[in-house]
Amino acid sequence: MPHRHFLIHKPYGYLSQFVGEANKKKLGEFHDFPEGIMAIGRLDEDSEGLLLLTTDGQMSELVRSRKVEKEYYAQVDGLIADAALAQLQTGVEIGIHGTKYLTTPCQARRLDPAPAFPARTRKIRDDRHGPTSWVSIIVTEGKFRQVRKMTAAVGFPTLRLLRVRVADIRLGDLAAGEVREVTDFGL
Repeated sequence: MPHRHFLIHKPYGYLSQFVGEANKKKLGEFHDFPEGIMAIGRLDEDSEGLLLLTTDGQMSELVRSRKVEKEYYAQVDGLIADAALAQLQTGVEIGIHGTKYLTTPCQARRLDPAPAFPARTRKIRDDRHGPTSWVSIIVTEGKFRQVRKMTAAVGFPTLRLLRVRVADIRLGDLAAGEVREVTDFGL
């Protein structure tokens, strides 16, 4: 039987899995996926955006490798400074399971104007708490909550995080919770 591949716009508040904690929302609520489906990589419960799903374990390994770029848009607390962007680009020290880790160099840039995403289901905050800004961060590694830890390490904690691209596959106009089957990922 041929492998099957899907794109999903994972909404805020869902786990990137199909089984597990009974009281948590999971991806299986959005589509009748085939047996053996797996998420390629993870987006934590508080993160949103593009998630690739496949029944092909080798494809999963390829996409998770350091050969494939993943781009995130992060809304951060405050107006991100050029110095903070430069730090992100050269690598910052973060903690991974109690161990210090230096992130590899990445691409980071301010997004101006801010991207026009629909409002999240749970409000982030309002203008009384000060300004926010958006940054694009492109990484080839994927440590636990890495982008959130990176922005916090340079003094601009992430308030909202969306994965917008994996390799040449873009989130585009995929609505939150929408699933699209594709013939392959073009990798």
